[in-house]
Amino acid sequence: MIENQFTKLFNVEYPIIQAPMAGGITTNSLVSAVSNAGGLGMIGAGYMSPEQLRSQVKELKLQTENFGVNLFVPNDFSLVEHKIQAANEALVSVQEKYKLEKNTSIPTKESFLENYFEQIKVVVEEKIPVCSFTFGVPTKSIMNDLKRAGISTVGTATTVQEAIHIEQLGMDAVVAQGYEAGGHRGSFLKDKQRSIGVMSLVPQIVDHVSIPVIAAGGIMDGRGLAASLCLGAKAVQMGTAFLVTEESGANHIHKEAILQAVEEEIVETRAFSGKYAQGIRNQYIDIMMEFEEDLPEFPIQNALTQPMRKAAAKNKDKGYMSLWAGQSPRLAKYQTVKKLIGDTIFEATKLIK
Repeated sequence: MIENQFTKLFNVEYPIIQAPMAGGITTNSLVSAVSNAGGLGMIGAGYMSPEQLRSQVKELKLQTENFGVNLFVPNDFSLVEHKIQAANEALVSVQEKYKLEKNTSIPTKESFLENYFEQIKVVVEEKIPVCSFTFGVPTKSIMNDLKRAGISTVGTATTVQEAIHIEQLGMDAVVAQGYEAGGHRGSFLKDKQRSIGVMSLVPQIVDHVSIPVIAAGGIMDGRGLAASLCLGAKAVQMGTAFLVTEESGANHIHKEAILQAVEEEIVETRAFSGKYAQGIRNQYIDIMMEFEEDLPEFPIQNALTQPMRKAAAKNKDKGYMSLWAGQSPRLAKYQTVKKLIGDTIFEATKLIK
């Protein structure tokens, strides 16, 4: 058993968080399995409506007591018509392939913000134990509401400066997201910045903040947990390792792609969402490579590619799916959540001793 500041603060047996992967991966089966096995299960609510979030939370409360919700903090974005037109033109061949209509449902800043505020309302009203944030940090007003409701908060940082900002805001812990992490990069102070590896990022953040640091990025087993604890982290956040478990809601094509992938295939791209994210290189990423820097911002590009991604998943065509994954695919194993957590803790405890 590894007990520390993190396990006490978040009322968990083990210092393991299941990364809050948005898009249907974090089903109640996955989240409850993680929490019931001694870790902290997280709902990836970034793309959810408030109604969907409330429904999942109510069902989840019947399965486990301790879990969290992750929200996307709305970023400022502009509707640049020529970029939207160029992105749609680049998608024509895919739309023809799947007989798709061009997506005209483009999100506005107002709708994005309204959804976020309503999600916060659900978190507060349902008294969800933990709320974490990606792509930014909440306002002081929202932080006050969460604190009054007794909700613990976690921020995501990709630099020391972002971690300091998170602590100054009064958050309870910070995820140090290294470059190795799969899915979207959580940067928020600078739009474009060089990514830092988790081995370099964690000890530097540990030296500059007093709140618990949670290491994230390429961590798949007890070796990663032990190394992170030795660097000063109090816990780890694991995404890809949980994505391929039996309980995960990820498409089986996505799981199989990770289980067969090698590290050289993992690339960073803006092609799917307009925000940098890491996953398995495929046909669509190759096609969009020359247009990547001119694509619309998140969430516009994400909305434009949504019909394509859904059609590709339905047709089991991994060439046009967003196959998010971290940089350690060779360490991925198809297994139950209970076995993943049990083996991780056993191995880490043995190494630390």
